[in-house]
Amino acid sequence: MTITMPDIKTLRIGVLCGGHSPERPGSIASGEAASKALAEAGLTTELIDMADTPLSSLRDRIDVALLGLHGLGGEDGKIQGALDTLGIPYTGSGVMASAIGMHKPTFKTLLTRDSLDTPRWVMRHPKVSVESTISSVRLTLGFPVFVKPSSGGGSLSAGIAHDANELRVLLTPADGEPYAEFMIEEYVQGIPCTVGLIEMEGRLRTLPVHDVHTDRAFYDYRAKHDPAQRTEHCPSILPTPTTESMQYMARRVHQILGAHGVLRVDFMVGPNNRTVILEANTLPGLSTRGNLATMARAGGIAYPDLIQHIVRTAFTKPGYLP
Repeated sequence: MTITMPDIKTLRIGVLCGGHSPERPGSIASGEAASKALAEAGLTTELIDMADTPLSSLRDRIDVALLGLHGLGGEDGKIQGALDTLGIPYTGSGVMASAIGMHKPTFKTLLTRDSLDTPRWVMRHPKVSVESTISSVRLTLGFPVFVKPSSGGGSLSAGIAHDANELRVLLTPADGEPYAEFMIEEYVQGIPCTVGLIEMEGRLRTLPVHDVHTDRAFYDYRAKHDPAQRTEHCPSILPTPTTESMQYMARRVHQILGAHGVLRVDFMVGPNNRTVILEANTLPGLSTRGNLATMARAGGIAYPDLIQHIVRTAFTKPGYLP
């Protein structure tokens, strides 16, 4: 059973963004772009910064939530659970898929159980010393390695460690740093790629593969936000068997997660054409120059249409979605 699909022209659409996540700037950009597209289409839209908005106020202000939130508190199932409790339909996946997609070690564990290739990894828990973690990395992975927060995105607090000293620095968060748990991965050098999936008229559509080349050490925060630091191809210029394999794996990830509505799956194509799954984004960025919008355009979907399709997916969830 699904929620009855209303005419979105009759709805008060709340575009939720901002919040207190380290990824706040990207979320604001997503929210502003999506809100502008909906307003220009003549739809009743309110841009809502969740940093200063009580959740209890949403019930009387909006009929549906378009989630433009990123990172902690937005992608990890917390806002999804709150909206479920309030009875407000929202875009994107439910609580379980959001939480699993956000917590990379849990997500990667599911991938390995399904025989999907992902870089080998070691966890660094807050209660385990940095030196013990370094010893574990040295024995199981070797160097270089890639370090990133277990529950974070945007390449924030991430980097390459070529030796124990560099790893020690990356595993020592700065004062006020919200990330406490880190994941250290086997370093796979290659071409970053991503695949978007969007539900349209009851059918899950797989978008063209997007690939990126950068001269920076890796596809970091600066490269992601400064077009001068990267070269993009969409559709990808990689061989067709490689791109078709990524699209297939992206659909597998969608099924494994139990994702809904929209999803972006990130890959790395390394030496000998090894293609590994890096992570899944249950709330991909919505800016007009972002990866999802770029892939949609390559697939013949204009940005305003993309955003309206995403809004409609709030009403196609099953009656109960974990």
